[in-house]
Amino acid sequence: QVRLVESGGGLVQAGDSLRLSCAASERTFSAYSMGWFRQAPGKGREFVATITWPSNRIYYGDSVKGRFTISRDNAKNTVYLQMNSLKPEDTAVYYCARAGRTTMISSDYDTWGQGTQVTVSS
Repeated sequence: QVRLVESGGGLVQAGDSLRLSCAASERTFSAYSMGWFRQAPGKGREFVATITWPSNRIYYGDSVKGRFTISRDNAKNTVYLQMNSLKPEDTAVYYCARAGRTTMISSDYDTWGQGTQVTVSS
């Protein structure tokens, strides 16, 4: 059973940057699309970004376009989320997840990490 472990969250001020990492426990990591989602208190899970396999196409949610960048390093079994120009509304628990196809729908992802908290103060 593959495990996904997120890291890199924290408390920052508005305008700051953070880079989240998601490490997978299996070498088959490279054969899947990887996505980032987030969930703020009292809200549903929101699509943030995904990077597909094998074409490495990238898609972003409207609220993060131009500020966040997703990337992957298959040699390290790791996917990253570089977050710039952070806003208080970006405050949420961020999850990485794995899917067998290109999708922005959370229910299509079959494996999830435990999440990492990102808090942006104004």
